[in-house]
Formats: sequence, structure tokens, C-alpha cells
Amino acid sequence: MEIRVLQYFMAVARHENITKAAEELHLTQLTEAGLIFKARAQEIFSLTEKTKEQFAKMDELVAGDIYMVPARRRRWPMSRKSWRRSYPHIQFYLVSSNEDLIYDSLQKGLLDFGIVCRADAPRTYVFRRIPHDDTWGLMMRADNPLAVKEAVQRADLLQGPLIVSEQAMNHHELDHYFGSAAEKIEVAGTYNLLYNTIFFIEAGVGSVLCFKGMADAVGSSRGLVFRPLDPVIYSANYVVWRRDQVFSRAGRLVVAALDEAFSNHA
Repeated sequence: MEIRVLQYFMAVARHENITKAAEELHLTQLTEAGLIFKARAQEIFSLTEKTKEQFAKMDELVAGDIYMVPARRRRWPMSRKSWRRSYPHIQFYLVSSNEDLIYDSLQKGLLDFGIVCRADAPRTYVFRRIPHDDTWGLMMRADNPLAVKEAVQRADLLQGPLIVSEQAMNHHELDHYFGSAAEKIEVAGTYNLLYNTIFFIEAGVGSVLCFKGMADAVGSSRGLVFRPLDPVIYSANYVVWRRDQVFSRAGRLVVAALDEAFSNHA
């Protein structure tokens, strides 16, 4: 149906009189059958005008898909309602992964942004430090004898089987923490995603060395408890992307939001 015909219908709808509508449009009298289109004509005409306006402002419309590892932080700038209202056409696809796979996906172009938690800055990438560090600790069943303690010491970790992150094993983080006692640790298994360890904890296979933020997110609803290590170990959180990354307009807006939120944090 041509827009011209819709204009006829709209004229009829305004006047509730076919004769007057025809006179306004300088046309012969319309058939009364056209009146049945009154309600739909308004909807179609409004949608057409909106579409024309959007195409006219195409240079101002920002749309696109962003692939990234999710962040657990409430201060994440793109999660604010004001940001979403400003850029409703930008969609985020969140991918869960460990650090090594994040870097691999960034290099292959499968991810635009990643979130990594580590002791030192990832200087081979562009990064912004998120102003919240993660505390290492032990997630365990509530009936574990260590659950009554406020913090877990190194010696406590030698008393039972542990499930540790594959990243920590590969980067020898346990060796740095335990020193010569590292060889005495009973490792029951490793994990890439913390959620997968819950069933092993519940079954009594072992307790998990992990970050507090992650434990709060996946373990508290299952009745598991978290106790920090003593002495305390912190790891910083970074949002990272490739140095040679060519971003879309949507991606550049995300970078600008990250700069505004996190650029002041070393």
C-alpha cells in the first residue's frame, strides 16, 4: 500500500467526513469502505514517519554488538540505566571463560573486551583497572572444621584436598604463596569456571581456592561458606582489549565509558 493512500485515510479520520476529506485532498469522493482502515492507518503512518526519521538520523544512531566477558561489579558503567537509555541499540553478548581463553579469544577477534583478575597488570594489552580488588580464600561446606574460623592460614590448607584454578596452577601462584610447602598440598582437581566446582564441594571431594566475589556469586545460595586467607592475598581486576583492535562506533563508546569510569585507577 502506498503512503499516499494512507494520507487519504488520515484525512478521512481527521474529518470523520469523506466529502470534506476529498475536498481537502482535491480528489473525487472516496468510498466509505476506506473508513475501516482508520485505526490501522494511524499506526502504519506513525511507524512510517518514525522509520523515515531514523533513516534521516542514521549518522546519529549508534547500534552494534559487543562481545565481552561479564563483570560482577555494580559500578560497571554500561550497566547503568542512563547508559542503556542513551544507547538502546547496543547489545552485549557475555561469554564466561578463564584468563587464558580470554586472551585467545581476544587475539582471534571473538571477544571485544575481557575481564581478568591477576596480581600484575596485563601490559601486553590495553587495560583499565577496575577499582575493586578480589580477595583470595577458601570456599567449603558449612560442616568443614575450617568454616568456624574467621580466616584460613597456610597450614590449614595442608589438611585437606583442594580444588584450585587451572590458571593458578599454570602461573605457579600456589608456589609463590606456599613456598617450599607447596609440594605438600593435596590437589584433588582443577577448574576453569568456578560454578563447576560446586557439586564437587557438596560431594566432599575438596574445598576450593577462589576469589570472594566469585564465591559470593555462586556459592552462597547453595549454603557454602567462604573464608579469606591469612595473610590476605589480593588480585586486581582489569578490563582488557587488544592494542590493535579496530572498534565499531559502539565499541568506541564502550571504551569512552571505561575511560570515564576507570582511567583514574592505576
